[in-house]
Parts: sequence; C-alpha cells; structure tokens
Amino acid sequence: MKRIVSSFCLVFFLAISLFAIEKPKILTPEEAFNVTTARDAQGIRIAFTIAQGVYLYDDKIKIELLTPKSRDITSSLTRPPAESFHEYQTQRRSFEMLIPEPLLASQASAFELKVSYQGCAEMGICYQPQVKQFRFDQQAASKTSLSEQDAIAMRLAEGNYGWILLSFFGFGLLLSLTPCVFPMIPILSSIIVSQPSVAMGAKKGFVLSLVYVLSMASAYTIAGILAALFGANLQASLQNPWVISVFSAMFVVLALSMFGFFEIKMPSRIQNRLSKTSDEAQSQGIAGIAVMGFVSALIVGPCVAAPLAGALIYIGQSGDVLLGGTALFVMSLGMGVPLLAIGTTAGRYMPRPGAWMQNVTAFFGVTLLGVAVWMLSRILPSFVTMGLWMLLCLLSALFFGAIEPLANTVSGWKRLIKGFWFIVLLYGIALFVGLLSGASNPLSPFERLTLKENTLHTASSSDASMLHVKTLEELNAFIAKAQKPVMVDFYADWCVNCVEFERFTFQDARVQEKLKTMERVKIDVTNNSDEDKKLQKAFGIFGPPAILFFKNAQEISELRLVGYKNADEFLTHIEKVGH
Repeated sequence: MKRIVSSFCLVFFLAISLFAIEKPKILTPEEAFNVTTARDAQGIRIAFTIAQGVYLYDDKIKIELLTPKSRDITSSLTRPPAESFHEYQTQRRSFEMLIPEPLLASQASAFELKVSYQGCAEMGICYQPQVKQFRFDQQAASKTSLSEQDAIAMRLAEGNYGWILLSFFGFGLLLSLTPCVFPMIPILSSIIVSQPSVAMGAKKGFVLSLVYVLSMASAYTIAGILAALFGANLQASLQNPWVISVFSAMFVVLALSMFGFFEIKMPSRIQNRLSKTSDEAQSQGIAGIAVMGFVSALIVGPCVAAPLAGALIYIGQSGDVLLGGTALFVMSLGMGVPLLAIGTTAGRYMPRPGAWMQNVTAFFGVTLLGVAVWMLSRILPSFVTMGLWMLLCLLSALFFGAIEPLANTVSGWKRLIKGFWFIVLLYGIALFVGLLSGASNPLSPFERLTLKENTLHTASSSDASMLHVKTLEELNAFIAKAQKPVMVDFYADWCVNCVEFERFTFQDARVQEKLKTMERVKIDVTNNSDEDKKLQKAFGIFGPPAILFFKNAQEISELRLVGYKNADEFLTHIEKVGH
C-alpha cells in the first residue's frame, strides 16, 4: 500500500512540475520591436530596440518623410551591417538610424515620419508588417554641429534668394583660385590667340570669353542637377580612358596647328558659304567656343567642393531644381570671372601679326600640350607622365632657342624671355635625372636622391597600413568591428583635389602622426564602376574627394569633409574626432 501511495505522489508531483514549467512567452509586436524617435541638433534619431529571440528583416526596414510630399529616404541612411539568418538578411541587435538635419531642411513647419518594418521570432512565429508614424515641428539646427556642405544646403533651404545667389557667386570666386579652373586658362587663351588679330579687341575678347564661361556654367549646372536627381555623376562618367585620350589628342592637334605644322580649317566650299558676312563667320567661331567651354567643364575640371556638394544635397533632398540649379549656375559664373578678365585682356593687348605673334601663338601651343599631359596623367602610370613632362620641357625650350646665342643688339625683353626658357630647359634636365633615379613626382624630381631611407619607409608603411575596400558590405563590416575611429577616404586618380591630399596633406609628418590614432580606409572610385556608384550613393557622396569619420560604428556627420584642405586645416579638423 505504501508503494502505491508513493508512486501516486511521485506521479502527482511530476504532473505539477510539468504544468509549472513556464512555456515560452509569445511577445506582442510592441514588445518584440520597440521603435522610438528623438530629435537633437544633428537630426532625428530612430532607435530600434529588438527583444531577445526576435529579429527584423533588413530589406523590410523603410523610412519615409510624408510632408510636403512622400519621399523614401531609406537608401540615404546608414545602419549596421545585416546578419545572415536562415538565408535572410536580418537585424538581430538593437540599433539606431540618424536622419541628418540637412535632409529635413526642406520639410514644412510640421511634418510626419513613417517607419515601416517586419520581423519574426526564432521560435517560428512571424509578425505582420508594422507601421509607425511620428509627427515633428520643424526647427533650425545648430550650425556648429553641421558639416560645411550640410550648412550650405540648409542655407539654401532658408529661401533668401538674393543672399543665396550672392553667396554662391562668392563661392565661385574662391573656387576660381583652385587648380580645378587653372587648366581652362590656357584653353581659353589659345582660343583668343588663334582668332584673326585684325578683328580682335577688348570687346571681342570679352564676348568670346563670355561664351566660353556661359557654356562652362551650363555644363556644371546640367551635370550637377543630373547628379542630384539621379545619382549619376556625369563628370565621373566622362573620365573614361578613351574619352580622356580623345580629348587629349584633340589638344595635341590644336597645339601642333599653333606651331605652324598645318592649318585647321573647313573645306573651302563650306567656308565660303558660311563666311558670306562677318556676322556668320563670327557665329561660326562662337559655336566652336561654346562647345569647347561645355566639354572642358566636364572633362578638364571635375572637382567637387563644399558649395557644389551643398547645392547637390539640397536639390536631391528637396527636388527644387530651380533654386539649386540657379545657385550652381551663379557659382560657375563666379569661377569664370578670372577667365573673363584674361580673355578680355588677351583681346585688348594681343600683338599684331609678325614674328612676335608667331612666338605668342607657339607659347600657347606649349600650354595646350601641357593640358594634354595633365589630363593623360589621370590614366597613365606616374613615371610615364613624368617622362612626358620631361619631353615637353626639353623640346619647348629648344624650340624657343634656349641654347642659341643672342646678338648684342637684342632688347632686354628678349634676354629675359631666353632666361625663362633656359630655366625650363634646366627643369627638363632635372626631370630626366629624376626619372633615371626612379622618381615619379614631377614636382619633386630629386625625391629619390634627397629623401632619407627612413622617410621613404615611413611613407610606404603609412600607405601599407591603409585598408583598400571595394564593396559596401566590406566597408560596413570593417567599421562595425573597428576599435578606433575610422577615416574613410573617397579617392579618384582624375580628381585634382584628391591628388593634392595625397601629395601634400597626407605626406605631412604631423598629419601622419595624428592618423596613427585612427583606422584608415581608402575607396578608389577612379573607374566609376557599379560598386563605386553604390558606395557613393550609400553615403550621399556626389564625387571625390570626400572624407568621412566614424566612431562607435556611427558616422560623425558634422565632420564630413568635401574638397581640399591643407595640412594645417586638416589637423584642426581631425582634432575634433577624439579617441
């Protein structure tokens, strides 16, 4: 009887224990996924709190701004790299997404934010798609917390047309002093010099220069609007080796014609038909200048600076093509002011036909060859480019008689000019010596002979410590795992400012020492491949140079750099990154 009672008690307690075991709790959607928002000076932060044992589908996360029109901004925002689970890309840990303030600058005084998502539980239960909406009152962000280009985009959103256009004209004047505009000076000067000198004067020089500048401004404006609306960097697309080679060859042909090897002109039948009146002849020349100005802007000077990036951000986020495009056009006119001055001066003081005029024409032929070599440097190995500079210096110096004796009766001006070409000859010889020593920088032909071995080792080891990535997934994975702040450098061989960063800013010993406290990532977008475009689009970049800083897997958006900074400016900037 005792055994029966004991067995009954044992079964009874086992049954109680089984019922007492807590079954897995099925979470409600609100318990599984808690989505909250908060606004600060940098923008709106969307926090996704994900409970234990559940996950979100990465491709189901969608962020939309609903006012004044619905816009999907998901692709403009960053989030942690997705994790693979049961062959799906998921988010399994809590994370945060930032909508930067410039992205909100074009919104109405009050607007709504729509957040859509869907997820499942590991136990096999999937939730219905979820949608949450949040309402905000527009407010101005602190300008000290914005990057330069973001602050410019916000200034555009404020809508003071007169002040905006005046500011962008000033930006253009500043950009006219950068290397992006310099190559256009010999192009325009060559056009002026090649015109019939009898009909040339200050007025015609100004008109021809104005046509060139207006065409250049139109090209920048059209390319900028396309880049902002469709994410298609037209300037980068035209940095194809074939395009650059053809355009460089065209400059070589024009230069040879200016040396007198041959004359470029239309067939006589067409020329006689077009040249019945002086007006028709002038319009024929203006059409060619307009084409040259338009193409030069896209191929010769593809630079991205903070004002340009700010205008592109504003157009892309607001869809306001009129104001954004007008700002770009006015900025381009500011960039063209020195070209107008040079063209007008060339038209006024251009010498009359004779031996002097032939020498001036030949000089501009040399400058056109220099532009051709400069363009080819984007697609040729550095030592080949240095060899071309060497040949150009030596041959042009010999052409202008650098080693020919002068008569005792020649003027002081001729002696001064000969001295100039003798210096060019010496520089050509220096390039030749440097080329034999293994140097590849035309600005420092003796670098291999004068730099100490440890300096070369430092430079090479610094470059070796930089990670080169090709895909967005690879970049996100590296940023997520980094223990130190990360600097991401978007670079292209055809980008003038990028090369300046490499040769001057990053070679500064103080900068190299400071960069040791960071992880460095270089993204080469020279080829403008689909993956290059994907990387740039993911971070809202319209072209190099662009330098981004990340800390704790999040971008420090107010420290984003667009355009060139010298060593001192760059050091001041990266001091804000911290450790």
